[in-house]
Amino acid sequence: MLVHGDHEREVRPAEVLALLRKRLRQMEALPPGLDRHGVLVSLLIEAGELAQGLLDADFAERRRDEWDARSVAFLELPLTLARALRTSQSSGYARLSQLPDEMFDALERLELPERVTVELPEGYAWYALYPELYLEAAHSLRLLPRPPVVIGIRGIGTGLACVVSAAAGTTAPPFTVRPGGHPYQRTLSLGPGLENELVSRARESHVAIVNEGPGRSGSSFGAVADFLEARGIPEDRLLFFPSHAGELGPAASERHRTRWARARRYTADFESLFLQPGEDRPAPLAEWAEELTGGSFGPLVDLSGGAWRHRLFPDERDWPAVHVQQERRKYLLLAERGTFLLKFAGLGAYGERRLGRARQLSDAGLTPHLEGLRHGFLVQRWHEGARPLPLAQGVDRAELVARVGAYLGFRARRFLAEPGRGASLSQLLEMARSNSAQVLGDGFGEALGIWAPRLERLSAEVRPVETDNKPHAWEWLVLQDGRLLKTDAVDHHDAHDLIGCQDVAWDVVGAAVELGFDEAEEAILAEYVERASGRPVSAALMAFYRPCYLAFQLGHHLMAASALEALVPAEATRLRRAAERYTSLLRGLAPNAYFA
Repeated sequence: MLVHGDHEREVRPAEVLALLRKRLRQMEALPPGLDRHGVLVSLLIEAGELAQGLLDADFAERRRDEWDARSVAFLELPLTLARALRTSQSSGYARLSQLPDEMFDALERLELPERVTVELPEGYAWYALYPELYLEAAHSLRLLPRPPVVIGIRGIGTGLACVVSAAAGTTAPPFTVRPGGHPYQRTLSLGPGLENELVSRARESHVAIVNEGPGRSGSSFGAVADFLEARGIPEDRLLFFPSHAGELGPAASERHRTRWARARRYTADFESLFLQPGEDRPAPLAEWAEELTGGSFGPLVDLSGGAWRHRLFPDERDWPAVHVQQERRKYLLLAERGTFLLKFAGLGAYGERRLGRARQLSDAGLTPHLEGLRHGFLVQRWHEGARPLPLAQGVDRAELVARVGAYLGFRARRFLAEPGRGASLSQLLEMARSNSAQVLGDGFGEALGIWAPRLERLSAEVRPVETDNKPHAWEWLVLQDGRLLKTDAVDHHDAHDLIGCQDVAWDVVGAAVELGFDEAEEAILAEYVERASGRPVSAALMAFYRPCYLAFQLGHHLMAASALEALVPAEATRLRRAAERYTSLLRGLAPNAYFA
């Protein structure tokens, strides 16, 4: 199934460096505390992204990773910031280590590319992977007889390797590598200088291998370990720093699975570090939000991984199907000023952008009231007594269509997106043909090919916006006074899938599918969106998007069911049931004009 997509962007290194220097000076003027610490984390993330982009640019030119003064200089900035982060974290955000201008000077003296491509660091953007967790996981490395060799796997492993190096007290920057090849059978391409330096150091010390994941195969971790073992480094000298304590995914080789099961793995638990209260103080996450919520009462209630359904759907038979492994962390906080939802929205610039979007939606009365952002977590009001749309009684259909239209029209007017931030129409068609063929047969996928000669004309009608991409019925709350609010509205166009930003017609189709609108209601919805946005909604795009939307949802639900089959069988059953609905709707398109 085609579901996932890569998220990359181009940056100008000179501009990034100038901005980092400016923001560093601004940060140093802030008083000690969480705000200053959060800015430091943001700077570390962006410096790690820049180093990844520069190292990958050199890799592309040389067709291999190499070790020289240039590659070392790329890592000095994130390493210096990681050391400052260690000081800030260990002092309770009270102190910073010295941050000299020389860390910028070395980079600025180099001949840097005009542009480089940086990857979106998934853990920072979506999965509440805090650099502080790697500081905690790596603190015991100082007990080793000598500092370890640290290897970061690019992308996010670039900055995280600097964090591990800072925690271990190493004096030199880490090595970084870019495994390549088949996603489930990665290998390394190292130049002789890097190979000799890495192997000679590894023979005298332990080796810390750093990345997020592992995912479906763990082959990036495996590629580094295979390379070292093939050069005589014993397995018991390899130390792994993943982002979770779980096993390798279903696509892992037996060799990698066996090694991983007995490997020395170092992780820190989010709950232990951020959710456990002290003797005389609340949990750190609750403490972060105190200025917005007042003092907290009792422990945070974990609503992650679909647990929110316990509070909103009393009968488990009504639970919607969700991919519990991909849900954002979220917690309920009972505080002096009421009840609040704390939901992870992203660290650094990722969280700040989502804060801006959330504030506009909240101020317009379209989403729950927003209090603010605290070190990656959005703080919103929790509306006691509100009911999810599927359980609400007496909802007027005409009012529902109007309210959804006002919401989508607001997004289409306010949240314009640059071209290229989402899948192209040809990529959507490829996805739709592949996913539908796997379930409905090759003939169905071939029938969708009728759209291919129309894509150039259709593409001219696309006006990309930051689409909602999650219009499902349970994402709408009906308040006690009858008002309708949209939840989970800030980041699904930025999610870990290939859809991204699309024309608002994508959301019109999605809302019609998920809310059960008939053709007349869908047409009226499009009219409301046009009035609210001041832009026409293309009927031709809606016709094209419909099979694409259904095929994407079908693929998403089936892949999620496969991933959860052995872990949460009841959830896998719900996901397959939902997939059956999308299959039925997709099959129902065959006799009509979509394939005429």
